[in-house]
Amino acid sequence: MRHTFKFCPLCKYDLRQNLIEGRTRLICQKCGWIDYQNPLPVAVCAAINANGKILIAKRNQEPGKNKWALPGGFIESNENPEKACLRELKEETGIEGEIIGLAGVYLRKTKIYGSLIVIGYAIRVFKDDISVNSELKEAKFFSPKDLPCIPFFAHRKIIEKVFEDTFVETETM
Repeated sequence: MRHTFKFCPLCKYDLRQNLIEGRTRLICQKCGWIDYQNPLPVAVCAAINANGKILIAKRNQEPGKNKWALPGGFIESNENPEKACLRELKEETGIEGEIIGLAGVYLRKTKIYGSLIVIGYAIRVFKDDISVNSELKEAKFFSPKDLPCIPFFAHRKIIEKVFEDTFVETETM
């Protein structure tokens, strides 16, 4: 789970639970700082090659270690989701591509990170030569009928939308 504060990170004073905006939140009794538990943003790639196959990766770290998933990762501060998606694809698999559409936005709860906002993009890849980094055990392209078991609901929904062509086309960055 995400860090729970005991003291205010600004003034070091005690925090107390109060009802604020309809939710129980920690608030500093001295300076008024409020501990908002906001979700972390994640960008994932539904990368499709020229043969209509989708790139699926076996994770080498939690959450989902040894499980199949779409490539992706956290969006950095001051980074837009589209650039984060393409950066994660390149970092994890060595593959470059272009975004062809938004394939969904989902809320996911995790034990490690708390709530995540998962933003999925349909990607057209230029070349499908895969070179995985340490975050992945392996990655390969699968036809829609041969997909491995993917435990992440948001990833399954993104894949479904991409193969149904129900993603939202985006303008070029």
